[in-house]
Amino acid sequence: MSDEFDVIVIGAGPAGENVVDRAVRGGLTAAVVEERLAGGECSYWACIPSKALLRPVELAAEVARMPGMSLDPIDVDAVLARRDEAVSHYDDSGQVRWLEGVPATFVRGRGRLDGPKRVLVTEPDGSQRLLTARHAVVLATGSTAAIPPTPGLREASPWTSHEVTAVTSVPGRLVVVGGGVVACEMAQAMHGLGARQTTVLVRGDSLLPRMEPFAGELLAASFAASGIDLRTRTEAVRVERPEPGGKVTVHLPDGPPVEADEILVATGRKAATQGLGLESVGLAVDKPVQVDDSLRATGVGEGWLYAVGDVNGRNLLTHMGKYQARACGDVIVARAKGEPDDLPAQRATADGYGAPQVVFTDPQICAVGRTEEAARHDGFRVRVVEYDLASVSGAYLLGDDYQGRAKAVVDEDRRVLLGVTLAGQGTAELLHAATIAVTAEVPLERLWHAVPSFPTVSEIWLRLLETYGL
Repeated sequence: MSDEFDVIVIGAGPAGENVVDRAVRGGLTAAVVEERLAGGECSYWACIPSKALLRPVELAAEVARMPGMSLDPIDVDAVLARRDEAVSHYDDSGQVRWLEGVPATFVRGRGRLDGPKRVLVTEPDGSQRLLTARHAVVLATGSTAAIPPTPGLREASPWTSHEVTAVTSVPGRLVVVGGGVVACEMAQAMHGLGARQTTVLVRGDSLLPRMEPFAGELLAASFAASGIDLRTRTEAVRVERPEPGGKVTVHLPDGPPVEADEILVATGRKAATQGLGLESVGLAVDKPVQVDDSLRATGVGEGWLYAVGDVNGRNLLTHMGKYQARACGDVIVARAKGEPDDLPAQRATADGYGAPQVVFTDPQICAVGRTEEAARHDGFRVRVVEYDLASVSGAYLLGDDYQGRAKAVVDEDRRVLLGVTLAGQGTAELLHAATIAVTAEVPLERLWHAVPSFPTVSEIWLRLLETYGL
């Protein structure tokens, strides 16, 4: 078996897989190294299982809002069984077959850089194998959960996204530390599946602090209505768990401690750079790998090293990692063949617009582009328009007591959208239209002629433009 390839990718998650696919499509040979499961974090411990857990809870809430409908209690065992199907029962043989059919060489083991264009793989049996690249090495190792240095927290064996999405039984009492996407989604999922005493601790003033304020406010109201105990401006100052698997006690700055069966920490993620051998090529090991828009690592001579996805810190979202990977693979092919490598599709310019994101809570929170605060900070002359989504006929038809809002941030000088945020039931499917409008910089006068169908929630576009004055 040859140990020399045109391209070597470390990490077989969605980003790594896309690099391999594009490189082989372009006529290059490729190897991909993976220590855990081919398919990566998203397939087994993040996007896919979390949405499998959230969907039944979302449907139950939707049915409850529709007069004349009723729903039996959620069958938690059936939900967990379907989650297991969604993650292929944590068996990556199908993903490995797909990679080998690309065709690429799959190497099981921990890969690390060993100097320019060299990857040293420690295989499961402890043996080592040296791979060399003719053209490029791509880092696609993703990110890992960050655990705060709270006294006793690490010793309490807290859940992260790994454990909560792989749960085999739902705890009756759960403490969630954090107010971001993972914290919000999993608090609602676990609460809806049986964690009736769910307490969410947020250090700041609100949920989802990187989004428009109204998004966090609507979600907080939803938490309150469902019985989730949201506590802002607080944090865990000490955690105790005397016995493994026993009761967890979370001490707060003020008031009595909170007792729970499990504690979930969702306070952010960090680039998975430890043990990658970055020091062997002169890069720091404790921060994301900096790249240019072609995804080539900066500060490394000869331009052979690339990084895609979470490990470069640009956008910690699966779809953006895959987007970067497609550009990266095409660039590597072009440079290997001596062809032009500066075509528009060969640059990850969408990273700079503000990545589209859906928070799959109830209500769903969707955003693309800049918030109003970010746009003003960046020096744009902006005008903001907002509209109550519940006033749109299509929203009323989805059920009683619909709660939602839409906000558009307009660049007044060019009369194009800088950002859009949508919060409400069923808004996820509206996001791609907003993404096109923002990234393509479609003039408002042209958007006016994109007529939304009636009666759908997409009529919010008409209402926003009318509110603007068109």
